[in-house]
Amino acid sequence: MSPQLVFIIIIAIFAVDFLLESYLDFLNMKCLSEKPPPELEDIYDSGKYAQSQRYERANIRFGLITGTFNLIIILLMFFLDGFATINNMATAISEHHIVQPLIFFAILGLSLDLLNMPFSIYDTFVIEQRFGFNTTTPKIYIADKLKEWLLTGIIGGGIMAAIIWIYLQTTIYFWLWAWALISAFSLLMATFYSSLVVPLFNKQKPLGDGELKDAITRHAVEAGFHIDRIYTIDGSKRSTKANAYFSGIGLKKRIVLFDTLIKDLDTEEIVAVLMHEIGHYRQKHIISSMLLSMLQTGVMLFILSLFVAHPALSQALGVAEPSFHIGLIAFGILFSPISVAVGLMMNIVSRKHECEADAFAARYGMGKGLIKALKKLSVNNLSNLTPHPLYVFFHYSHPTLLTRIGKLTLKALQTA
Repeated sequence: MSPQLVFIIIIAIFAVDFLLESYLDFLNMKCLSEKPPPELEDIYDSGKYAQSQRYERANIRFGLITGTFNLIIILLMFFLDGFATINNMATAISEHHIVQPLIFFAILGLSLDLLNMPFSIYDTFVIEQRFGFNTTTPKIYIADKLKEWLLTGIIGGGIMAAIIWIYLQTTIYFWLWAWALISAFSLLMATFYSSLVVPLFNKQKPLGDGELKDAITRHAVEAGFHIDRIYTIDGSKRSTKANAYFSGIGLKKRIVLFDTLIKDLDTEEIVAVLMHEIGHYRQKHIISSMLLSMLQTGVMLFILSLFVAHPALSQALGVAEPSFHIGLIAFGILFSPISVAVGLMMNIVSRKHECEADAFAARYGMGKGLIKALKKLSVNNLSNLTPHPLYVFFHYSHPTLLTRIGKLTLKALQTA
């Protein structure tokens, strides 16, 4: 395969991806309606529903602007030999086989992040502010950004350095060792993320004694799930949007409730949401998703090991001398259609898992509470109630609200 052909394929991939995303956004925009679906008329008043439509339109339009900007930047990078320029800068700083690629990725990543920062600021302090979601202060925003850069440099840079070292030592068989390293890191993060990373950004504290904790503990025991780690997190310092999640594996598992969730939902609804999360654990969804992700990573690394050293990959990006980091960039782009296909399958599996977790909650008498919770969260988050089916297929990891309520209602009728 010639460098010219690789170059053409790369440009085509970016163009097709942009056109596809724009088309999906267009379909989603066309599906917006003046009135909510009849099944959901009870959860929105006319003013709130109109606001949700404006919010969806604002996000679609903003996404089109940012997508166009990033497409222009990446095309300029290719046509003006931007990757070669950054590679020359890294080479001028250091010729060390590991330090040089780290400098390359640092310059590239930081430059792209800085270029996109005005859009991030506008999204947070204009769009989210306009619709009543943003509670982030400029001080928190800057602190978050600095922490993200620091974590990326330490963790991302450390893993990249290890992978490059493994590649230099083992060449074509490096994928096995790299796979083992990434898998081990994934397990480490799954186990300790809430106790190591989250505290850098948010304050967590154990849920205090009372009605809510008693209800959660009682229903968890009924479901055969022992949990003594229930935490609240100050999500309200950044957004009014509510959430809850299950974290950790083995003895480190914990339930985390956003303070906004506790504020927006009553005890029955919160317990229903948590029973849904417990359903994921009890039905092995977390483990199966992790294994599928590891398998995907292994396949990608194996294919990478076959092509990363091919001169055409580096030359397509304007770099005459083949190198691992330049080949990695080109390969990542060429592999993206496969990643999209895998992502679609993962979304199908995820939507199935969500329905199974809903059914688990319903089996323990939480179906009505979960329906009420889902409706409240949809209203409070100004969720789009009528997404286009094709958009859902490509982007939704959860079924639509209508689908979830329909299945929960049917489950309730079957168990009545």
